[in-house]
Amino acid sequence: MTPQSEAELADIIAAAKGPMSIRGGGTRGSSGDGDPLSVAGLSGVTLYEPGALTLVVQAGTPVEEVKKILAGENQRLAFEPMDHRGLLGTQGVPTMGGVFAANTSGPRRIQSGAARDFLLGVRFVDGRGDVLSNGGRVMKNVTGYDLVKLMAGAYGTLGVLSELSLKVLPMAEACGTVAVDVADLATAVAAMSVALGSPYDVTGAAYDPDAGTVFIRVEGFETSVAYRGEALLQALAKFGEARMTLGEGAALWEGIRDVAAFHDKPGDVWRISVKPSDAIVLAQTLGATALQFDWGGGLIWALMEEGTDLRARMNVPGHATLVRASAQTRGAIARFQPEPAPLAAISAGLRAQFDPRAILNPGLMG
Repeated sequence: MTPQSEAELADIIAAAKGPMSIRGGGTRGSSGDGDPLSVAGLSGVTLYEPGALTLVVQAGTPVEEVKKILAGENQRLAFEPMDHRGLLGTQGVPTMGGVFAANTSGPRRIQSGAARDFLLGVRFVDGRGDVLSNGGRVMKNVTGYDLVKLMAGAYGTLGVLSELSLKVLPMAEACGTVAVDVADLATAVAAMSVALGSPYDVTGAAYDPDAGTVFIRVEGFETSVAYRGEALLQALAKFGEARMTLGEGAALWEGIRDVAAFHDKPGDVWRISVKPSDAIVLAQTLGATALQFDWGGGLIWALMEEGTDLRARMNVPGHATLVRASAQTRGAIARFQPEPAPLAAISAGLRAQFDPRAILNPGLMG
Protein backbone atom coordinates (compact mmCIF):
# COMPACT_ATOMS: atom_id res chain seq x y z
CA MET A 1 0.00 0.00 0.00
CA THR A 2 1.27 3.44 -0.94
CA PRO A 3 -1.03 6.23 0.31
CA GLN A 4 -0.88 9.53 -1.54
CA SER A 5 -1.86 11.76 1.39
CA GLU A 6 -1.63 11.94 5.16
CA ALA A 7 -5.39 11.42 5.44
CA GLU A 8 -5.20 8.26 3.35
CA LEU A 9 -2.27 7.05 5.46
CA ALA A 10 -4.32 7.56 8.61
CA ASP A 11 -7.29 5.70 7.15
CA ILE A 12 -5.14 2.72 6.16
CA ILE A 13 -3.59 2.42 9.62
CA ALA A 14 -6.94 2.85 11.38
CA ALA A 15 -8.46 0.08 9.26
CA ALA A 16 -5.49 -2.30 9.55
CA LYS A 17 -6.35 -5.80 10.79
CA GLY A 18 -2.78 -6.93 11.39
CA PRO A 19 0.91 -5.98 11.43
CA MET A 20 2.29 -3.45 8.94
CA SER A 21 5.82 -3.22 7.56
CA ILE A 22 6.63 0.50 7.34
CA ARG A 23 9.07 1.66 4.68
CA GLY A 24 10.20 4.70 2.77
CA GLY A 25 12.52 4.06 -0.15
CA GLY A 26 13.37 0.53 1.00
CA THR A 27 17.11 1.20 1.08
CA ARG A 28 17.90 0.35 4.73
CA GLY A 29 16.43 -3.13 5.04
CA SER A 30 14.96 -2.21 8.42
CA SER A 31 11.23 -2.83 8.14
CA GLY A 32 9.32 -5.09 10.50
CA ASP A 33 6.96 -7.95 9.71
CA GLY A 34 3.55 -7.44 8.15
CA ASP A 35 1.81 -5.99 5.10
CA PRO A 36 4.03 -3.42 3.31
CA LEU A 37 3.05 0.22 3.90
CA SER A 38 5.14 2.75 1.97
CA VAL A 39 5.20 6.52 2.53
CA ALA A 40 6.87 7.08 -0.86
CA GLY A 41 3.64 8.64 -2.12
CA LEU A 42 3.89 11.45 0.44
CA SER A 43 6.47 13.47 -1.42
CA GLY A 44 7.30 17.12 -1.93
CA VAL A 45 8.60 20.25 -0.21
CA THR A 46 5.82 22.00 1.70
CA LEU A 47 7.78 25.09 2.72
CA TYR A 48 11.33 26.32 2.23
CA GLU A 49 12.59 29.58 3.72
CA PRO A 50 16.31 29.88 2.94
CA GLY A 51 16.65 33.08 4.95
CA ALA A 52 15.26 31.36 8.04
CA LEU A 53 17.27 28.17 7.39
CA THR A 54 14.10 26.08 7.63
CA LEU A 55 12.58 23.41 5.42
CA VAL A 56 9.28 21.54 5.68
CA VAL A 57 9.09 18.37 3.62
CA GLN A 58 6.86 15.32 3.32
CA ALA A 59 8.33 12.07 4.59
CA GLY A 60 8.53 10.26 1.26
CA THR A 61 10.55 13.00 -0.45
CA PRO A 62 13.82 11.65 -1.91
CA VAL A 63 16.94 12.88 -0.11
CA GLU A 64 18.62 13.74 -3.42
CA GLU A 65 15.71 15.97 -4.39
CA VAL A 66 16.10 17.89 -1.13
CA LYS A 67 19.85 18.18 -1.61
CA LYS A 68 19.38 19.70 -5.06
CA ILE A 69 16.87 22.25 -3.78
CA LEU A 70 19.18 23.23 -0.93
CA ALA A 71 22.22 23.43 -3.21
CA GLY A 72 20.35 25.99 -5.30
CA GLU A 73 20.47 28.27 -2.25
CA ASN A 74 24.01 27.22 -1.27
CA GLN A 75 22.69 25.26 1.72
CA ARG A 76 22.90 21.63 2.86
CA LEU A 77 21.86 18.91 5.28
CA ALA A 78 24.69 19.42 7.76
CA PHE A 79 24.28 16.02 9.45
CA GLU A 80 25.45 14.28 6.25
CA PRO A 81 23.04 11.29 6.04
CA MET A 82 24.50 7.98 4.95
CA ASP A 83 23.40 6.20 1.78
CA HIS A 84 23.01 2.50 2.69
CA ARG A 85 22.50 1.10 -0.80
CA GLY A 86 26.10 0.19 -1.55
CA LEU A 87 26.64 -1.46 1.83
CA LEU A 88 23.37 -3.40 1.86
CA GLY A 89 23.05 -4.05 -1.86
CA THR A 90 19.56 -2.53 -1.89
CA GLN A 91 17.76 -0.61 -4.58
CA GLY A 92 15.25 2.19 -4.24
CA VAL A 93 15.67 5.84 -3.26
CA PRO A 94 16.57 7.12 0.23
CA THR A 95 13.79 9.29 1.67
CA MET A 96 13.74 12.04 4.26
CA GLY A 97 11.37 10.07 6.46
CA GLY A 98 13.76 7.12 6.45
CA VAL A 99 16.68 9.37 7.38
CA PHE A 100 14.95 10.67 10.49
CA ALA A 101 13.20 7.42 11.40
CA ALA A 102 16.68 5.87 11.66
CA ASN A 103 18.40 9.07 12.91
CA THR A 104 21.00 8.56 10.18
CA SER A 105 24.06 10.77 10.65
CA GLY A 106 27.45 10.88 8.95
CA PRO A 107 31.03 11.95 9.80
CA ARG A 108 30.02 15.56 10.54
CA ARG A 109 28.04 14.41 13.58
CA ILE A 110 31.03 15.12 15.81
CA GLN A 111 30.73 18.82 15.00
CA SER A 112 27.18 19.53 13.82
CA GLY A 113 25.20 16.92 15.74
CA ALA A 114 22.94 14.05 14.74
CA ALA A 115 19.96 14.15 12.40
CA ARG A 116 17.60 14.45 15.39
CA ASP A 117 19.31 17.70 16.42
CA PHE A 118 18.09 19.33 13.19
CA LEU A 119 14.49 18.19 13.49
CA LEU A 120 12.18 21.06 14.50
CA GLY A 121 8.79 19.42 14.19
CA VAL A 122 6.99 16.31 13.00
CA ARG A 123 3.59 15.14 11.88
CA PHE A 124 2.91 11.41 12.16
CA VAL A 125 0.16 8.82 12.33
CA ASP A 126 0.14 6.60 15.41
CA GLY A 127 -0.99 2.98 15.67
CA ARG A 128 -4.61 4.00 16.19
CA GLY A 129 -4.69 5.94 12.95
CA ASP A 130 -4.66 9.34 14.69
CA VAL A 131 -2.67 12.19 13.14
CA LEU A 132 -0.40 13.86 15.69
CA SER A 133 1.76 16.96 15.43
CA ASN A 134 4.58 18.12 17.66
CA GLY A 135 7.19 20.85 17.46
CA GLY A 136 6.98 23.64 14.92
CA ARG A 137 8.49 25.27 11.88
CA VAL A 138 10.89 27.62 13.65
CA MET A 139 14.04 27.04 15.67
CA LYS A 140 12.69 28.65 18.86
CA ASN A 141 9.65 26.59 19.70
CA VAL A 142 8.21 25.20 22.95
CA THR A 143 5.14 22.97 22.70
CA GLY A 144 5.25 20.64 25.70
CA TYR A 145 6.50 17.06 25.41
CA ASP A 146 9.33 16.63 22.93
CA LEU A 147 7.90 13.93 20.68
CA VAL A 148 10.12 15.24 17.89
CA LYS A 149 13.26 13.71 19.39
CA LEU A 150 11.32 10.60 20.40
CA MET A 151 10.31 9.88 16.81
CA ALA A 152 13.87 10.27 15.52
CA GLY A 153 15.43 6.82 15.71
CA ALA A 154 12.18 4.99 16.51
CA TYR A 155 12.21 3.21 13.12
CA GLY A 156 8.48 3.67 12.65
CA THR A 157 7.56 1.65 15.74
CA LEU A 158 5.77 4.55 17.47
CA GLY A 159 4.20 6.19 14.44
CA VAL A 160 4.54 6.67 10.70
CA LEU A 161 6.15 10.01 9.85
CA SER A 162 4.22 12.06 7.32
CA GLU A 163 5.85 15.51 7.46
CA LEU A 164 9.11 16.88 8.83
CA SER A 165 10.26 20.39 9.71
CA LEU A 166 14.01 20.78 9.90
CA LYS A 167 16.87 23.20 10.17
CA VAL A 168 19.38 23.47 7.33
CA LEU A 169 22.77 25.21 7.25
CA PRO A 170 24.88 27.09 4.69
CA MET A 171 27.24 25.08 2.53
CA ALA A 172 30.93 25.47 3.35
CA GLU A 173 32.98 27.54 0.92
CA ALA A 174 35.97 25.21 1.15
CA CYS A 175 36.98 21.81 2.53
CA GLY A 176 40.43 20.63 3.55
CA THR A 177 41.60 17.18 4.63
CA VAL A 178 44.70 16.48 6.67
CA ALA A 179 45.95 12.90 6.24
CA VAL A 180 48.36 11.40 8.77
CA ASP A 181 50.10 8.04 8.30
CA VAL A 182 50.11 6.25 11.66
CA ALA A 183 51.63 3.04 12.97
CA ASP A 184 48.62 1.55 14.79
CA LEU A 185 45.15 2.12 16.19
CA ALA A 186 46.40 3.55 19.49
CA THR A 187 48.34 6.22 17.61
CA ALA A 188 45.32 6.87 15.37
CA VAL A 189 43.01 7.44 18.34
CA ALA A 190 45.57 9.71 19.96
CA ALA A 191 45.92 11.76 16.77
CA MET A 192 42.15 12.07 16.33
CA SER A 193 41.76 13.07 19.98
CA VAL A 194 44.31 15.84 19.58
CA ALA A 195 42.54 17.11 16.45
CA LEU A 196 39.10 17.02 18.08
CA GLY A 197 40.42 18.71 21.20
CA SER A 198 41.98 21.52 19.19
CA PRO A 199 40.33 24.91 18.56
CA TYR A 200 40.29 24.28 14.80
CA ASP A 201 36.63 23.23 14.42
CA VAL A 202 37.19 19.76 12.99
CA THR A 203 34.20 18.34 11.06
CA GLY A 204 35.50 14.84 10.42
CA ALA A 205 37.92 12.45 12.15
CA ALA A 206 38.26 8.94 10.71
CA TYR A 207 40.81 6.14 10.50
CA ASP A 208 41.34 3.55 7.78
CA PRO A 209 43.43 0.67 9.24
CA ASP A 210 44.08 -0.87 5.82
CA ALA A 211 45.70 2.33 4.60
CA GLY A 212 47.18 3.11 8.00
CA THR A 213 45.90 6.67 7.66
CA VAL A 214 43.96 9.09 9.82
CA PHE A 215 41.81 11.66 8.01
CA ILE A 216 40.90 14.99 9.59
CA ARG A 217 38.48 17.38 7.88
CA VAL A 218 38.07 21.15 8.29
CA GLU A 219 35.47 23.26 6.48
CA GLY A 220 34.56 26.91 6.15
CA PHE A 221 35.93 29.97 4.38
CA GLU A 222 38.91 29.17 2.19
CA THR A 223 41.43 31.31 4.09
CA SER A 224 40.25 29.88 7.40
CA VAL A 225 40.47 26.30 6.12
CA ALA A 226 44.02 26.89 4.90
CA TYR A 227 45.05 28.38 8.25
CA ARG A 228 43.43 25.67 10.36
CA GLY A 229 44.73 22.92 8.11
CA GLU A 230 48.29 24.19 8.46
CA ALA A 231 47.90 24.40 12.23
CA LEU A 232 46.63 20.81 12.33
CA LEU A 233 49.55 19.67 10.20
CA GLN A 234 51.93 21.01 12.81
CA ALA A 235 49.93 19.60 15.72
CA LEU A 236 49.68 16.10 14.18
CA ALA A 237 53.17 15.78 12.71
CA LYS A 238 54.36 14.01 15.86
CA PHE A 239 52.07 11.06 15.08
CA GLY A 240 53.38 10.38 11.58
CA GLU A 241 53.88 11.83 8.13
CA ALA A 242 51.15 14.44 7.54
CA ARG A 243 49.90 16.19 4.44
CA MET A 244 46.92 18.31 3.44
CA THR A 245 44.70 18.60 0.37
CA LEU A 246 42.26 21.41 -0.37
CA GLY A 247 39.03 21.01 -2.32
CA GLU A 248 39.44 17.33 -3.23
CA GLY A 249 37.93 15.50 -0.28
CA ALA A 250 34.26 15.02 -1.27
CA ALA A 251 34.67 11.48 -2.62
CA LEU A 252 36.86 10.46 0.32
CA TRP A 253 34.32 11.57 2.92
CA GLU A 254 31.41 10.08 0.99
CA GLY A 255 33.28 6.78 1.07
CA ILE A 256 33.79 7.08 4.82
CA ARG A 257 30.15 8.07 5.31
CA ASP A 258 28.84 5.11 3.27
CA VAL A 259 31.48 2.59 4.46
CA ALA A 260 32.52 2.04 0.84
CA ALA A 261 35.40 -0.24 1.88
CA PHE A 262 32.87 -2.96 2.85
CA HIS A 263 30.58 -2.73 -0.19
CA ASP A 264 31.78 -5.74 -2.13
CA LYS A 265 33.15 -7.82 0.72
CA PRO A 266 31.28 -10.86 2.08
CA GLY A 267 30.39 -11.08 5.75
CA ASP A 268 28.14 -9.49 8.35
CA VAL A 269 28.43 -5.76 9.03
CA TRP A 270 28.13 -4.35 12.54
CA ARG A 271 27.94 -0.73 13.67
CA ILE A 272 29.43 -0.21 17.14
CA SER A 273 29.30 2.87 19.35
CA VAL A 274 31.87 3.10 22.15
CA LYS A 275 34.03 5.60 23.98
CA PRO A 276 36.93 6.38 21.57
CA SER A 277 39.60 5.29 24.04
CA ASP A 278 37.83 1.92 24.42
CA ALA A 279 38.06 1.26 20.69
CA ILE A 280 41.69 0.19 21.09
CA VAL A 281 40.90 -2.64 23.52
CA LEU A 282 37.73 -3.68 21.71
CA ALA A 283 39.38 -3.99 18.31
CA GLN A 284 41.81 -6.56 19.70
CA THR A 285 39.02 -8.93 20.78
CA LEU A 286 36.56 -8.72 17.89
CA GLY A 287 38.41 -10.89 15.41
CA ALA A 288 36.99 -8.76 12.60
CA THR A 289 37.80 -9.30 8.95
CA ALA A 290 38.03 -5.53 8.48
CA LEU A 291 37.42 -2.39 10.54
CA GLN A 292 36.73 1.26 9.86
CA PHE A 293 36.70 4.02 12.48
CA ASP A 294 34.78 7.29 12.45
CA TRP A 295 33.79 9.98 14.97
CA GLY A 296 37.30 10.03 16.44
CA GLY A 297 37.11 6.29 17.16
CA GLY A 298 33.67 6.42 18.79
CA LEU A 299 32.00 4.77 15.80
CA ILE A 300 33.37 1.43 14.60
CA TRP A 301 32.24 -0.43 11.51
CA ALA A 302 33.19 -4.10 11.74
CA LEU A 303 33.09 -6.70 8.97
CA MET A 304 32.65 -10.10 10.65
CA GLU A 305 32.48 -13.72 9.60
CA GLU A 306 28.86 -14.63 8.84
CA GLY A 307 26.82 -15.68 11.86
CA THR A 308 29.20 -14.23 14.45
CA ASP A 309 27.57 -12.81 17.59
CA LEU A 310 29.79 -9.77 17.95
CA ARG A 311 28.11 -8.66 21.18
CA ALA A 312 29.47 -11.77 22.92
CA ARG A 313 33.00 -10.49 22.17
CA MET A 314 32.51 -6.95 23.45
CA ASN A 315 34.69 -6.31 26.48
CA VAL A 316 33.86 -2.62 26.93
CA PRO A 317 30.58 -0.70 27.41
CA GLY A 318 28.85 0.21 24.17
CA HIS A 319 26.13 -0.55 21.66
CA ALA A 320 26.34 -2.84 18.65
CA THR A 321 23.80 -2.92 15.81
CA LEU A 322 23.67 -5.70 13.23
CA VAL A 323 23.42 -3.75 9.98
CA ARG A 324 23.94 -6.42 7.32
CA ALA A 325 23.43 -10.17 7.66
CA SER A 326 21.55 -13.11 6.18
CA ALA A 327 17.95 -13.83 7.16
CA GLN A 328 19.18 -16.85 9.12
CA THR A 329 21.58 -14.74 11.17
CA ARG A 330 18.92 -12.09 11.77
CA GLY A 331 16.66 -14.82 13.09
CA ALA A 332 19.30 -15.83 15.63
CA ILE A 333 20.82 -12.46 16.58
CA ALA A 334 18.82 -9.33 17.44
CA ARG A 335 19.38 -6.37 15.12
CA PHE A 336 19.54 -3.83 17.95
CA GLN A 337 21.44 -3.85 21.24
CA PRO A 338 19.22 -5.36 23.97
CA GLU A 339 18.09 -2.67 26.40
CA PRO A 340 18.63 -2.84 30.19
CA ALA A 341 15.42 -3.90 31.95
CA PRO A 342 14.42 -0.41 33.21
CA LEU A 343 14.89 1.15 29.77
CA ALA A 344 13.13 -1.78 28.06
CA ALA A 345 10.14 -1.22 30.34
CA ILE A 346 9.98 2.46 29.34
CA SER A 347 10.24 1.54 25.66
CA ALA A 348 7.46 -1.02 25.99
CA GLY A 349 5.29 1.53 27.76
CA LEU A 350 5.81 4.07 24.98
CA ARG A 351 4.92 1.52 22.29
CA ALA A 352 1.79 0.58 24.25
CA GLN A 353 0.72 4.24 24.28
CA PHE A 354 1.47 5.07 20.65
CA ASP A 355 0.77 1.68 19.08
CA PRO A 356 -1.59 -0.22 21.42
CA ARG A 357 -2.40 -2.83 18.74
CA ALA A 358 1.33 -3.50 18.11
CA ILE A 359 0.93 -3.22 14.34
CA LEU A 360 3.75 -0.79 13.41
CA ASN A 361 6.96 -2.64 12.47
CA PRO A 362 6.39 -5.27 15.17
CA GLY A 363 9.46 -7.17 16.32
CA LEU A 364 11.88 -4.71 14.76
CA MET A 365 13.13 -3.17 18.00
CA GLY A 366 12.15 -5.81 20.52
